[in-house]
Amino acid sequence: MIPTWAQIGYLVSAVCFIVALKALSSPRSARTGNLIGAAGAVLAVLITFAAYKPDHLAPILIALIIGTIGGVVGSRRVQMTQMPQLVALFNGVGGGAAALVALLELDEVSSDATVAAIASAFTILVGAVSFSGSVVTFTKLQELMTTRPVTFPGLPVLFVASILGGLALGVWLVSDPRVWVGVLLCLVGLAIGVMLVLPVGGADVPIVISLLNAFTGLTVAAGGYVLGNTLLLIAGTLVGAAGTLLTKLMADAMGRSVFNILFGAIRGGSTLGAGVASERPVISGGPEDVAILLGYANKVIIVPGYGLAVAQAQHVLRDLVEELQSRGVKVDYAIHPVAGRMPGHMNVLLAEAQVPYDQLREMDDINGDFKTTDVVLVVGANDVVNPAARNTPSAPIYGMPILNADEAQRVIFLKRSMRPGFAGIENELLYDPRTTLLFGDARDSLTKLLGALKTV
Repeated sequence: MIPTWAQIGYLVSAVCFIVALKALSSPRSARTGNLIGAAGAVLAVLITFAAYKPDHLAPILIALIIGTIGGVVGSRRVQMTQMPQLVALFNGVGGGAAALVALLELDEVSSDATVAAIASAFTILVGAVSFSGSVVTFTKLQELMTTRPVTFPGLPVLFVASILGGLALGVWLVSDPRVWVGVLLCLVGLAIGVMLVLPVGGADVPIVISLLNAFTGLTVAAGGYVLGNTLLLIAGTLVGAAGTLLTKLMADAMGRSVFNILFGAIRGGSTLGAGVASERPVISGGPEDVAILLGYANKVIIVPGYGLAVAQAQHVLRDLVEELQSRGVKVDYAIHPVAGRMPGHMNVLLAEAQVPYDQLREMDDINGDFKTTDVVLVVGANDVVNPAARNTPSAPIYGMPILNADEAQRVIFLKRSMRPGFAGIENELLYDPRTTLLFGDARDSLTKLLGALKTV
């Protein structure tokens, strides 16, 4: 029986999680939200130690120390461009931990406790799926394996057979809660997780991370029921709901269904990526040419993308914007929902460079302004301004809402090469007579551009 004071403490922790989740919805309050959520987690751990007085205290403390060191070192060393991989890894660890806890608790589940047995089976199966799937997403984003969809003959049949096998083992576990049946169920879940993520292309992997995050939340909630821990039930439900909503929002931002994202490659319609560089002629210019276009503009919109993050060019971009503003040029940043590799990626990157929040405008808010914009500066982005999303039904990004950069008077692209974006298709806007390309690393190009602008 949990003491009353511990239940009150858990309630405080749950409130911290709810407040943190709300605070994370805005860049202004996200840092505070993280601290509040972390404080709630620390409080919950301390209460658990004090209320339960666990056996085997030494190995538990050793595991906590190792985990804490790993988390701190990993979080501090990771680059902003690698944040989605870190999220995937942490998420997978959470799902795996929930599955292991459910396995260990099987000895305590009696055959007549049907609901607890169902919750255990669900936690083991879905937690294993989340763990193995998250590991595959990590290896894809870290480029330890190809980012292209991986399929093989018989994959759909094997995948469906594994799901049916998992359901059968789950029913068996509910009727006869034995550890070895739980281990088999866990192994099947691991296989399902791998087969779920392998066919997903690189551009779609962040959406799968969000989906697996929802899976982990649901397993934690089910594990909370098995353990009789209300806090785990609340926290898991919050994560599951938030992950589900985020998955839906990201899929909508890509203009595709979650089913198409997961299984499109099997039907030949997924985002493939890794396209071949085009040899079609384009209009290119040097820093001085682009500086003239920017320096004499009245209104400029910046479209940042993943290339900005890779080059770590956000600080130079801020300096360029400040130089333009000192000349009386109105400048805004247009943020696409899936710019970078996850929602909020660009917001965090630019906030790191001390870019004012009021300059960061979301797609729906700024899309009507492109018609009255003199110059759009696209830095490391491609698919989010590709008109094929509106005009080419056969394109893998068709139907994806995009930023209306093609409606501006002039467009400037900062690109390393003519290789396509993740979608693996050409962007016709690059060949538009109103478009000028400045080739090179984004940070190097922006540094030269800033120097040239100061002489205009």
